Amino acid sequence: MTKEENWSPRFESALHPAIARFNASIGFDIALIEYDLTGSQAHVKMLAHTGIISPEEGEKLVAGLEQIRQEYREKKFQPDVDAEDVHFAVERRLTEIVGDVGKKVHTARSRNDQVGTDTRLYLRDQIQQIKGELREFQGVLLDIAEKNVETLIPGYTHLQRAQPLSLAHHLLAYFQMAQRDWERLGDVSRRVNISPLGCGALAGTTFPIDRHYTAKLLNFDDIYANSLDGVSDRDFAIEFLCAASLIMVHLSRLAEEVILWSSQEFGFVTLKDSCATGSSIMPQKKNPDVPELVRGKTGRVFGHLQALLVIMKGLPLAYNKDLQEDKEGLFDSVNTVKASLEAMTILLREGLEFRTERLAKAVTEDFSNATDVADYLAARGVPFREAYDLVGKIVKTCEDAGKLLKDLSLEEWQQIHPAFAADIYEAISPRQVVAARNSYGGTGFVQVRKALIAARAQMAQ
Repeated sequence: MTKEENWSPRFESALHPAIARFNASIGFDIALIEYDLTGSQAHVKMLAHTGIISPEEGEKLVAGLEQIRQEYREKKFQPDVDAEDVHFAVERRLTEIVGDVGKKVHTARSRNDQVGTDTRLYLRDQIQQIKGELREFQGVLLDIAEKNVETLIPGYTHLQRAQPLSLAHHLLAYFQMAQRDWERLGDVSRRVNISPLGCGALAGTTFPIDRHYTAKLLNFDDIYANSLDGVSDRDFAIEFLCAASLIMVHLSRLAEEVILWSSQEFGFVTLKDSCATGSSIMPQKKNPDVPELVRGKTGRVFGHLQALLVIMKGLPLAYNKDLQEDKEGLFDSVNTVKASLEAMTILLREGLEFRTERLAKAVTEDFSNATDVADYLAARGVPFREAYDLVGKIVKTCEDAGKLLKDLSLEEWQQIHPAFAADIYEAISPRQVVAARNSYGGTGFVQVRKALIAARAQMAQ
């Protein structure tokens, strides 16, 4: 760096080149450039509106900022490390375009409130994009579910066979997780959409600015009531990372199930070639790379959340350089969530196929209808706990004999308890076991069809 690139006359020498590189954020905060330009245009319009600069100066600055936007989009403006950050890069280029009036763009503003504004504008936009991708993901879940209301799949607790389910009911569980994610992002967005612009470095400004004016121009819902809080708050970013982490939790849970389902041990789904890879030495392999990568990338987002929490936990008011470290993790989390949602949506839509014959067979190979035997007796006056103990003994006897419950003869059933009748076989058939669970929110076919209608209504909101 040259003598002329000193911070100000207060400094006698420029930064050491290595320190300049270490200090610079232009390598990643260039992602904020369009938001910086938009925020700066609003700030300039406010300066003209309040008479701090002339209307002619305001028009000139707005036009210059718009020229930088076009130059950036056309890849004619690509600042490097000597610019330090995107804000300085824009201001320097603006002065080159419009002359000394460009030096007025930073009147009544600090980089502290400027970067806070840019980050909020960026995140507000990204949240809307992620919400749109969540809707795409939910839509694919519903499309598959609507075709598989009466397709049965084993249900598990502790990864042990528990009770059979409608496949649609299983997929609707992930729809509901995604719905909470969608709603949670909306809640986070309300706190993202508060303007710190005009808070200055930490204490406000002596100029007669109108913070509500800039907030309105930028479509913020409100402004920070305390300037110290406005420049140092990163709660909104932490909240977003929490929401992003939960999105990744839900995607990772589904990814793990797809990985299990595609294994030979389960064999519930077949991976299509468009969403699977092979082995470099084992020609028979077809690997579930998409869900494995989603499962792996989940840890990245968790890590960024933890990092920002640790950054914030010991910071005194107000702004500290540590806060430069909020961006790379935030940007990476946004990109990771968007890429993972897109990949899982494609995987569901065109990358796997449920093996319905295998699923139909799977629900007949276990004792997941044992609870229904106990319910059968309880419905005929036998206390449930007594029925539960009796069925436990039946299961043990069947296991010792290499039988399933459906293999018992009516005579054997009636020897166990006189309440059993010929309708026991229908009661414990997998289809009836599922259909009978018709309580609200249950897996019964009637309830699942109602849930699908309700889900489509939620999607329309």
